[in-house]
Amino acid sequence: MNFEPGRLILHRDTHRDRIAFVHPGRVVSDDERGLLIWVARGSTIAVETALDGRFSRDMPSFLDWATVEKAPRSATWRGPGVLRLFPPGANHSVWWFRDDRGDFTNWYVNLEESAVRWDDGDVAGIDVTDQDLDIVVAPDRSWRWKDEDEFAERLAAPEHYWVRDEAEVWAEGRRVIKKVEAGEFPFDGTWTDFRPDPAWTAPAELPAGWDRPVLART
Repeated sequence: MNFEPGRLILHRDTHRDRIAFVHPGRVVSDDERGLLIWVARGSTIAVETALDGRFSRDMPSFLDWATVEKAPRSATWRGPGVLRLFPPGANHSVWWFRDDRGDFTNWYVNLEESAVRWDDGDVAGIDVTDQDLDIVVAPDRSWRWKDEDEFAERLAAPEHYWVRDEAEVWAEGRRVIKKVEAGEFPFDGTWTDFRPDPAWTAPAELPAGWDRPVLART
């Protein structure tokens, strides 16, 4: 299935049948290069939160987070708008980060299981499973790994973690780094000057059905 440009869909990060976050985004394009969406600043989102209001990074350890009771709660995307590309069949997405003026600052490679699409008619989207290890890429294509310690901590708790193959996550990252260093798409300057359609206002609420059952592999 392909999504029409301009359609509002949901980017959902999922962990073992749980919804970790829901971000609404407008479809910029959906073709052989992948699904490209725009998440606007001020969008209403949902984020998995401990019942006492803490987020995962507020907890002392991954085990503390994994064993506490949680539920999604409404929040707001407060950072600048972000462009996100989900290449077909790839176990990563690429995000274009921007500053408050809307100027490109860096790429962010999110290592994750490839997106699973769904369309219920009135609401549609993609489900992914974030694998925590990331790569930050500067405009000059210098790069660095991010969250290696967090990845290692979670791998040490396999009864709670969703990553099955540590080696494959690292291998996917290295495949992307080769593209970065070669200046290949999407690290060739494509979309660094992107400006969203002015009519794409930030969604004030998530559509009914945002919490439909998870499709990503668990």
